[in-house]
Amino acid sequence: MKVFITGKPGVGKTTLVKRLVNLATGRFVGFWTEEVREGGRRVGFKIITTDGREALLAHVNITSPWRVGRYGVDVEGFERLVVPMLEACLPQCSKILVIDEIGKMELLSERFARLVEDIVFGGERDIVATIPIRDVHPLVRRIRETYDPILLTPLNREEMFRRVAEMLLAHIRRN
Repeated sequence: MKVFITGKPGVGKTTLVKRLVNLATGRFVGFWTEEVREGGRRVGFKIITTDGREALLAHVNITSPWRVGRYGVDVEGFERLVVPMLEACLPQCSKILVIDEIGKMELLSERFARLVEDIVFGGERDIVATIPIRDVHPLVRRIRETYDPILLTPLNREEMFRRVAEMLLAHIRRN
């Protein structure tokens, strides 16, 4: 089972992923990305793993050679948290891998990009992942062209959650 979800920023991709993880507790391994807010404004992003660990991915106050817009990106910190988790899913993983998201900041890590490519295209691993609406990297373009991701919109997000949840639960029952 390979499910990819795309949509504009703020449409609910992360919310959908978190709802799926909560629906099938203990069946997922991976991470999602959440905004960091201070005084009501977004100042960065953090990674939260399915086992509850957190790391700052990007922040306006991070000094880094890697930048996306006004955010400095902590590529090394991201790799320390996420890469071992993904490597544990090679060559086989009994859990469904969740990646939110395969985006511009995350893909600054070449190790992450290689692992995601191996996981997505190198076997039968189960994955639920989000990708940006724009092709920010050749890997995102390849995923879009190969897997025809679900386009999430404000009008269809509840219906898409129901469809993906049904697919997920049917898959879990079969395995």
